[in-house]
Amino acid sequence: MGNVKTRFAPSPTGRMHVGNLRTALYAYLIAKHENGDFMLRIEDTDQERLVEGAVDIIYRTLKHTGLVHDEGPDKDGGVGPYVQSERQAQGIYLHYAKQLIEEGKAYYCFCDKERLDSLHTKIEGTDKEITVYDKHCLSLSKEEVEANLAAKKPYVIRQNNPTEGTTTFHDEIYGDITVDNAELDDMILIKSDGYPTYNFANVVDDHLMGITHVVRGNEYLSSSPKYNRLYEAFGWEVPVYVHCPLITDEEHHKLSKRCGHSSYEDLIEQGFLTEAIVNFVALLGWASEDNREIFTLSELVEAFDYRHMSKSPAVFDYTKLKWMNGEYMKAMDFERFYNMAEPYMKEVITKPYDLRKIAAMVKTRIEVFPDIKEHIDFFEELPEYDTAMYTHKKMKTNAQSSLEVLTELLPVLEAQEDYSNDALYKTLVSYTEKKGCKNGYVMWPIRTAVSGKQMTPGGATELMEVLGKEESLNRIRKGIQMLEGAL
Repeated sequence: MGNVKTRFAPSPTGRMHVGNLRTALYAYLIAKHENGDFMLRIEDTDQERLVEGAVDIIYRTLKHTGLVHDEGPDKDGGVGPYVQSERQAQGIYLHYAKQLIEEGKAYYCFCDKERLDSLHTKIEGTDKEITVYDKHCLSLSKEEVEANLAAKKPYVIRQNNPTEGTTTFHDEIYGDITVDNAELDDMILIKSDGYPTYNFANVVDDHLMGITHVVRGNEYLSSSPKYNRLYEAFGWEVPVYVHCPLITDEEHHKLSKRCGHSSYEDLIEQGFLTEAIVNFVALLGWASEDNREIFTLSELVEAFDYRHMSKSPAVFDYTKLKWMNGEYMKAMDFERFYNMAEPYMKEVITKPYDLRKIAAMVKTRIEVFPDIKEHIDFFEELPEYDTAMYTHKKMKTNAQSSLEVLTELLPVLEAQEDYSNDALYKTLVSYTEKKGCKNGYVMWPIRTAVSGKQMTPGGATELMEVLGKEESLNRIRKGIQMLEGAL
């Protein structure tokens, strides 16, 4: 086969589904692991499902994820066009379909909808129906066919599959699979609108474009015998098949648009980082030999071996994705983090606080950017809270002890001029030493008073530095007032 060459061949029908992104990623990794080529082809033969702007989404997603194609519609590698509608306009598919007709391996079918509907049969024990074509038009004479064509009678071109014997194909993940030829049916190659079917165009294009490894979802396993029979009919070399396992949600249902995170753009809008998404998607059906989980794209290229892909369905574990995203956030450059976090912070903070200091506090505490808001909203306005929060067994604090601490510290903090974190911390630690108590005994009531929350992104003095002297003292006074009212 020569150099490894893979392709990503999406249909421009909307946002890029996680399953499509995984196919693109695996095809890219297989090619790059072997120093091969990765090609982009746009499959727009199903004209009714095309969505305006979807091609732009494909390009944008590949660019953002780093899956740079070596050739495609915008990078001519000598085997174009790379858009199937353009290839159809050149007559490529009809040419090869007619070649099969001449060799008796395909035939014109002029059956109308009424006749095809009469061929519906129910699958035993279900409500589902299938249509198995009965080769009716295969028996038409050459003269009948030419007369129908001259009369411009609508037609499709069907593959002439055998009805006896078996067909075996090999998949790198699932091994050898054998099917009875009676199950193959005579699939349509050219539709009545003149466009090729997905199945036929794939085989023709993959061969003409030199694709050595075909990566796709395992829902296409059942179609692979038909692909093989087409390769054999043309006398072409069969590529290496790599079928990826199904992706399910946590309830083990097929991942669908209804789940709210089925596409790459869904996840970006939910505050996930591109590199975390790529890393997570790589593990949906594949694992490294050492069970490592965090990879950059270049590290994935080095480590990826498609032979370690799983046959079992891969579960889209949203909780794991959030954890992984959090790990990437902790490791990311602060300037980049701040630039991405700033819009979220400005949604809840309008006062002139130092947002950079706030961002530094939350950087290691969040998993996705929208989480920022619930961590920092108390800076804008002290929330309503219960004085029961002042009681903490580990810190050995209660309402009475907290009132005592706040009351004794208020004049000290009123006299304090330097409200930097270090200066405030030094003051509070000095107070604990004189009082002969642990730091938490003092820090807990102060932090509770200035935040009104049990969990905060920073300690008491960090919060006070951002809030400033006036706001910090106002909140401590309110805490004293609340505790006095509760006791």
